[in-house]
This record gives sequence, structure tokens and C-alpha cells, in this order.
Amino acid sequence: MSSTLGIGVPVPKMLPVTGAWTLPFTAYLILLSNRVAYQRVKNKTYLGDNIPEDTAAAGSSKSDPLQLETRSHGNFVENVPFAFIVAAIAELNGANRKVLNYALASLLILRIAHVEIGIKTPGSMGIGRPLAFWGTQSFVAGFAAYGAYLVKGYWGY
Repeated sequence: MSSTLGIGVPVPKMLPVTGAWTLPFTAYLILLSNRVAYQRVKNKTYLGDNIPEDTAAAGSSKSDPLQLETRSHGNFVENVPFAFIVAAIAELNGANRKVLNYALASLLILRIAHVEIGIKTPGSMGIGRPLAFWGTQSFVAGFAAYGAYLVKGYWGY
């Protein structure tokens, strides 16, 4: 599980678990991005987060689909990169790979739930929103603490 650097020096793969999880997270990000693009083209709204009043159905009580899609995409982009950073730091410092795999799988499920059974439900307040919010916050705090624990020797403990 290594590759060679320049003159044949073997270099181990540094982030195999985090690297493996980039594919499903990226696939979901691409889906979210395409949903935004679809709403923009469908409603001829190429700038901004909302469908203009004159374009939206008159008297419609439904939520603005463009705003829902942009917030779904935005929430994913706001939370996942930092979660990946703390996971990668923990992995670089010797985190248990099994724990890391389960945690990243859980994070992906939480982020999907945030959109699919949270934002996309009637009223945009499905159970997925609070679950994903608290779950993602717990993931970030937990892996930040785990990463600090893994390097406790650096601080003399």
C-alpha cells in the first residue's frame, strides 16, 4: 500500500480511509449541484437564490424550489469540508481505521438525511434537519477531540 516518489523511494498512502470516502461524498455533492442547476434552467433564474415572484406560480404556498436546492447544496458545502479536515487530521495521527470508516459512513447518512428527510419535506423541517445538525456537530467535535487525544504526547501527557 505504497507508491514510489521520484527516484523510487516508497511512500505509504497517507489517507486511505478518508480518500476512499471522497467518492460517495463527491457523488452526492454532484447530485446536489445538478439539482440546483436544474432549478436554475427550469425557472430561467441564473443568478440568486430565489425564483422571482413574477416567475413563481401566482398564489403558490409551496416553498421556493430553487431556494431549497441552493440551501441543500450550501449546507453540504458548509459542513462536509471541515468534517473531512478533522477526519484527515485524526487519520494522519493514527486514528483507528474501523472507527473512521463507521464515522464517515454515519456522516454521509446524516448529510443525506438532512436534505432528503429534512429540507425536502413539507415545511422544510423534517426530522433529518435536527438529526443531521447535531450529528454533524458531534462528528466535528468528536474527531477534533479524538485528534487532540491522538497527539497528547506532544503536549507532555
